[in-house]
This record gives sequence, structure tokens and C-alpha cells, in this order.
Amino acid sequence: MIKKDEKSQILENVIIGYRKVVDDRYQYKNLKDRKGFPDSFTEQRVEKFKSYFLNYVYPPLEKREILDEAFDSLDNFIKYPDKLLRVLIDSASLIFKYGKHLPKILRAGLKALKSFRSASKFEGNLVEKAIVQNQNPPYSIIQIEGLIKTLSRKEIDEFMESSLTLFDTLHDRTLVAKIKRIMDHLVEKMKRRPKVYSSAEVKGLEIGKEIIEKGDLLFEELSTEEQGEIFKFIVEMEREEMDRIFG
Repeated sequence: MIKKDEKSQILENVIIGYRKVVDDRYQYKNLKDRKGFPDSFTEQRVEKFKSYFLNYVYPPLEKREILDEAFDSLDNFIKYPDKLLRVLIDSASLIFKYGKHLPKILRAGLKALKSFRSASKFEGNLVEKAIVQNQNPPYSIIQIEGLIKTLSRKEIDEFMESSLTLFDTLHDRTLVAKIKRIMDHLVEKMKRRPKVYSSAEVKGLEIGKEIIEKGDLLFEELSTEEQGEIFKFIVEMEREEMDRIFG
């Protein structure tokens, strides 16, 4: 039976390896000649988008502990969003503005934040496959793709769908504006009730808000046409890459 510290070492190297896969896949030189790549996307723009995902969806090891703790505290709210709705029950301005749509908007925001959790689960699946196949770290891009190929297509499709949810949410500019306003209210109200909401829960929601806000800034730089083009391009490219890996 594999020891806990050995499994941790494998996980660390799987994280490093998959970040290499993402970094390589989203190199400007590897994208510019692909079908559907937006003409207006410069190398600088590509780097901004890649940096966002490598910081918030597939973060480096040194950032993992902070995000893990934050999302541990958010898990309960992600599973049971009605708990957060109770915080907003006395927010007359929000209820007046969004009415019956308020729960739907809040759930959309929390669903978008599941991308990081989905990525963590995906990495955990790769760790299990590496252990079963007795593959020791470090892992090259080819080895990581080999491990991905051992997963079921259903696992891959679920991972892709969840990962793209954040991108899909950011693409909906009207929805993002509503989510940001609601999350601002939530953080403010939770801070006023320290006996009810722990500092970890507040911190978790603040980091979740930061993920939405930083992503929102990326899309603010793009025209409506560019937003649609890059969203379509990424969805199609990710599917093509998985088709390639699975042969």
C-alpha cells in the first residue's frame, strides 16, 4: 500500500505536469495557426487568459493551500446555496431588483466556482491512475496525456463541462454583473455576523468573488464579437485535444 507522503508527492507532480500541459497547449505559437483562432488575439492577450487559468483553475502548488481552505469553507454553500439566500433575505434592494431570479443568479455564481473543485478531482483521478500503473514522478507532458487516456471518456466530458462553466458564465456579461453585486452584498453581510459565519467562510467567498472579478476584467477588454469568438475557439480546441489524446 502506498504511503501518504508518496501519494502527496505524486499529486504534486501531477499538478506540475498538468500545468505544463495547459501552458504548452496555450502557447501563442501553438494557437495562431489553428482554425477559428481570433485574428485580434495577440500574444499578450493569450498570455493574460492563460495566466488567469493557471492562477485560479490550475494554480501552482504554493497557492493550493489557500484555495483549498477557501473552497473547503465554500463547499457547504455550493452544495446548499439556500443557506446563502438566507443571508440576503433582508436585502430589500436586491430582492426588489432581481425578485424571483435571485436564487438562479446566486446558483449560477456558485456553479462557476466549481471549476477549481472539478480540476482538483480530475488531478486526483490522474494520481490514482499513476499509482495503479506504478508510474513514478516526475511526469512529462506525454506521460500526463497518457494518464488522461486511461480515464473514461465520461470522466473527461464531466471535467470539461465543469471547467467550461466558469468560462461560459464570464461570457454572459449581464449575468456576471448581477453575480458580482450579489456576492458583494453577501461578503458585507457575513462580515457583520462573525458569530454565525466564520472568517474561513467569509475568506472563501471573498476568493470566489475575486475569481469572478478577475475573469470579468479579462472579458471587459474584449468586444462582444471577440468574446463569442474566443469562447467558441476554446470549447472546440479542448474537445479536439481530447479527441487527439483518445486517438
